[in-house]
Amino acid sequence: MYQNPNNRLKNQTCIVTGANSGIGRAIATAMAREGANVVVNYVSNEPATEAVLAEIKQMGGTAIGFRADVSQEEQVMAMFAETIQTFGTVDIMVNNAGLQRDAAFHEMTKRDWQQVIDVNLTGQFFCAREAIREYLRRGFRPEVSVALGKILCISSVHEVIPWAGHANYAASKGGVMLMMKSIAQEYGPKKIRINSIAPGAIRTPINRMAWETPEAENELLKLIPYLRIGETSDIGATAVWLASDESDYIHGTSIFVDGGMTLYPGFTTNG
Repeated sequence: MYQNPNNRLKNQTCIVTGANSGIGRAIATAMAREGANVVVNYVSNEPATEAVLAEIKQMGGTAIGFRADVSQEEQVMAMFAETIQTFGTVDIMVNNAGLQRDAAFHEMTKRDWQQVIDVNLTGQFFCAREAIREYLRRGFRPEVSVALGKILCISSVHEVIPWAGHANYAASKGGVMLMMKSIAQEYGPKKIRINSIAPGAIRTPINRMAWETPEAENELLKLIPYLRIGETSDIGATAVWLASDESDYIHGTSIFVDGGMTLYPGFTTNG
């Protein structure tokens, strides 16, 4: 688990979407541990949000919760307005909110398709756009960061690995990858640094069935050369590093945090 904070994000403000559980929660607490003010975005489960805020407060951090559906443009704009009113600006945008609506492709409904695209891809568009607008409005704060602003898109190994039965999800993550690269190309000259984190199999409640029994875990480990399931803290640590000036020359790329899943381990013994 990530330890030994050194205030790499002191005096910066970070919005994390979908931050009251799983990967989002780990990112939010890791950012706070490094000194950032954190906006814990959520769409449901207010008690879970209060628990995240309490955890951040207990470690001496500063955070607020904000309820917003990232697929709704006006709600995203309201979240940015509240953040700027509270903390003065935004320095780091973490696009984490996402969902799955799995179905065989021939049985997938328009609603199944549209809801996943709306949250996983359009939601990232809305948040990234508002972040860029704020960075350009605010201008440089060299005492805070060498970058004008940072955007982290939480993607998935399924931005490159096809996933039968999850065409909507894989399409959304492939879209995130090329959106990220395109805006990184466009705004790199403005010193806005944009990257993705692409998790593999991470131990979260949403995929409990894949790891909660020894049999299920052993089956999952066949896909992971490093032979362990990822923890949410693995993603939190990566996010903090990518948001810090330590990674300033990392731009327009996806960092795969997957224990080697993208190495296609089925080919270990000649296929």
